[in-house]
Parts: sequence; C-alpha cells; structure tokens
Amino acid sequence: MRTTTKDLATYLKPPDKHPDSFTSNSRFQPAGYGTLRQGKTRVMLQEIPEKNTMKQFRRKPGTKSAVHHLKTPFTDIMAFNTVVQSLIMKNPLGCTSWWTVKKHHPPLVKVREIYTAKFVYEDGKGKRIGSGSELYDTVEGYQYGIAAVISNMANIAAHRGKVRHIPASDRFSALLKCHNPNGEQFFLSIARNRVTLSSYSDDQIRKKVEQWADDVLTMV
Repeated sequence: MRTTTKDLATYLKPPDKHPDSFTSNSRFQPAGYGTLRQGKTRVMLQEIPEKNTMKQFRRKPGTKSAVHHLKTPFTDIMAFNTVVQSLIMKNPLGCTSWWTVKKHHPPLVKVREIYTAKFVYEDGKGKRIGSGSELYDTVEGYQYGIAAVISNMANIAAHRGKVRHIPASDRFSALLKCHNPNGEQFFLSIARNRVTLSSYSDDQIRKKVEQWADDVLTMV
C-alpha cells in the first residue's frame, strides 16, 4: 500500500485541542506528536516553570562599618597588647555578657589574633641575600618565634648569611567581638596602624568606639 503525504499528515496530527501544546521553531525538538505545517513542528510539552539556581548575595540591611587610621602606628608588640588587654579587662565600651543554650559568653572576647614577624638575611658586606616572615597566633608565640628564628643555625647556613629581625615591618592584628546592651553584636579589629568597626547598626556604638579611641589611642 502506497503512503501519501496526506496520509502522513493525518497520522501525525495531534488531538484538535490540547492545553499543553505550543509551536516551536527550535532546531532540536523533543519526541512527541506533531503535524507538518509550513516547516514548523508542533509538539506536546508540559511547561516547567523557570527556576533560578544562582545564589543571591545581599548585604544585610542596617549593618555598617567604619575605619580609623592611626596617625602613629603601635611602636611594638607590648604597646599593642597593652591596649587590647586593657580593652578586654576594663570594658570601656560597655559590652554585656550573654547566654546561649547552656553556655555563658563574656562581654568582650578575642576572636582571632595574628602576629607577623619579618626577617632579612645579609651577607658579610651587609648586602641583602634573602628574607622571610613568620606568622603566630599568640603574643607569646610571636616573641619566642623571633628568638627561635634568630638562633636557628641551620636556617642561617641555608641562607648563607646573618639573619636580622625588622620590628618596624612586623604586623599585628586582633579581632574582638562585643555584645552591646541593645542585643546586637559588633566586631572591632585592631591592627598596628588602624582600627576597624564592623557589623553594627546603632550609631551610638560608633560614638563609643570613637570616644575610646580619642582617650586611649592618642596616648599610644
């Protein structure tokens, strides 16, 4: 039996009405019923709602940050540590203790601290032939670490020169978290040459930090 174009069109013709059918000119088509009509293919396809899988990063409403650059950086690790410890012990910012499930949190805590010591290696003529840096997470580690590097004869021999510590190039950083009486928590990052206040919304917090900086940091 000979099949004609008319018979083929009749065979491929879908039901007269279908709510999910639409016309598409796409080169690649899914399998399904269709009719040959002016070069187009009518396919039956259930519409799938478009879904956005991209993660959205949004700034939290109401949070602010502020930076204060010191006119004179901390002279050494002892001056830096004295200010940080005084801030924690005396609590001039008026931070308050708080509770979570079965745990008590102090008003002001040190979240993170990083101390970087810089070194240079010089030959007999004072020419620089190498350099290095060491990171420590405590003041004690920083102090003992410097002595260890200077007395490390194997390291000195490897560089073929004398090691010298460069205190002026060292970096100090301590991050503290404070629980404010109004319930919000903010962070205060103290570095050797700047103080950064972050994650606060109440401007009274910034004013308290500014007052503390005026009273203490100007005397460093």
